[in-house]
Amino acid sequence: MASRSPRRSQRRSPRRRRGVLVCATAAAVALVISLVMMLRPDQQAGDGYGAATSAAGARVIVPPTVPEPELTPSPTPSATRSPSPKATPSTPAATPTVAAAPKPTPSAASGGAAARPVSGAAPLAGRIRPGTAYQGVATFYGAGNGDGHACSYGPSADVMTAAMNTTDYETSMACGAYVLVRAASGASVTVRITNECPGDCAPGQLDLSAPAFAKLADPVAGRIPITWSLLSPATAEPLSIRYKTGSSSYWCGIQVIGHRNPLARLEVRTGGGWVRLARTEYNYFLSEQGSGCGGAIRISDIYGEQLTLDGIAVRPDVVQPTRVQFAAH
Repeated sequence: MASRSPRRSQRRSPRRRRGVLVCATAAAVALVISLVMMLRPDQQAGDGYGAATSAAGARVIVPPTVPEPELTPSPTPSATRSPSPKATPSTPAATPTVAAAPKPTPSAASGGAAARPVSGAAPLAGRIRPGTAYQGVATFYGAGNGDGHACSYGPSADVMTAAMNTTDYETSMACGAYVLVRAASGASVTVRITNECPGDCAPGQLDLSAPAFAKLADPVAGRIPITWSLLSPATAEPLSIRYKTGSSSYWCGIQVIGHRNPLARLEVRTGGGWVRLARTEYNYFLSEQGSGCGGAIRISDIYGEQLTLDGIAVRPDVVQPTRVQFAAH
């Protein structure tokens, strides 16, 4: 009969199995808890940061996602431009009144001429403007037969004339202007500008004809303080047109004679419309290429009034009267 092996049975005891079971259960619970902790968001007190676990197991702080501001698209420019508001026209200042002539107070900046207030009544005026009193001095010269040399008017029976200083002569724009001249004594005389006083005449100065100066003071005085201002005579004959000697359909010079108010522009009509002619120091408007010579002429005074003249033929050095004249102001 075979004997039993002394080797002990390999059967485990129930106590040992229960210990292993408890350990396995605890490990499983720990694993579940670990998984729950990994999957739940971190609830730290409102710091705005979330937590994540890296593959290496380190806890990484992820900054909160800040939503980008919603951009409002700029409006697409319209192809239609809105009209600009119209400027409100300014009310012109009151027209200065020429008072009795005070003794002039020369200004170093103006070379002896008084300050010149701006008047809005004459949009095409140059230096000499209506409603403005100018200060200066008066001298006199022998005007002879009234020929206005610089203005090219020729002899005249009217010797109440004057030569304007070069500055205020303004490339013959002063030609034909009527000015009222007053002396400190209160005496006055109206003269027409027919000449230019050369460089020795300061701004504001008038070189009167001898008869005109005598209306203001004894010629022995030779030089007196004055004030003067622009006039628009109440009565005036119709104005005239004269073509310069040598004028033709290929080149011409045009002059206006007897205009009531200072002349600002002269234009001639061409195939392309109205063309403005340049003014010379000797008071003619030149068409160097003959444009418009013998055609319609349009003239404008300093107040902006326009007169259109038709039927003026190219007749050199002939004064051709019209039936029109600028309005008085």
